[in-house]
Amino acid sequence: MNRFFVEKSNIKDTTIVISDREDVRHISKVLRLKTKETIEISDGETYEYLAQISDISQDFVEAIILEKNHFQREPLLNITLYQSVPKQSKMETIVQKSVELGASNIIPVFTERTIVQDKGNFNKKVERWQKISYGASKQSKRGIVPKVGKPLSFDEMLQEIQDKELVLLLYEDEKRTYMKEVLRKQNGIKKMAIIVGPEGGFSEEEVVKIIDHGAVSVSLGKTILRTETAGEAALAMVLYELEG
Repeated sequence: MNRFFVEKSNIKDTTIVISDREDVRHISKVLRLKTKETIEISDGETYEYLAQISDISQDFVEAIILEKNHFQREPLLNITLYQSVPKQSKMETIVQKSVELGASNIIPVFTERTIVQDKGNFNKKVERWQKISYGASKQSKRGIVPKVGKPLSFDEMLQEIQDKELVLLLYEDEKRTYMKEVLRKQNGIKKMAIIVGPEGGFSEEEVVKIIDHGAVSVSLGKTILRTETAGEAALAMVLYELEG
């Protein structure tokens, strides 16, 4: 069943109006849904609805509420992925898979060895990544649409991570501490972060600074993962261990 997201203001006592142009076009032109067919709708904050389409026009779709429930599939753990900006279109894949796996926020970060530079058009990239997050949220039936935040400098990231209960630094040269060991010591945390370096990894100075700001350096295993793989592997491990 297809899922859509609306603002809470679009939800009334018995009906919901979908007014987003892309969603309206998708319902009427791509999916070719008809009145009396059912869809899922989320308010992006707390509730999701089963609704029956009652009217389809060029500008909106109206649906009658059949059921209202708290989110059924949304992780309880809030995970922010701080991802050093990779080359080419890798970030698109990272956003898509991170959303599917349960990340709450995805923040691009510029680090010492980041190859990609902001040439003044980065806001357009963030908009593109946010659209990918929206599509992945619909496909995976998330309760929320994870936010792709504005790019941060390395120092800005250091300031942000200090309000997290647990911060994991995925570090390829970590030989003593494994992800599994750290996760099995956690109990009842609600807000955490995962930090992933660029293709060339973090510099030694950056690693020291991240750890000094409260992060735990961890290894994901014996093999070295690509930047576009490491975050997804870590998300899967965290949610398996802490959401089970």
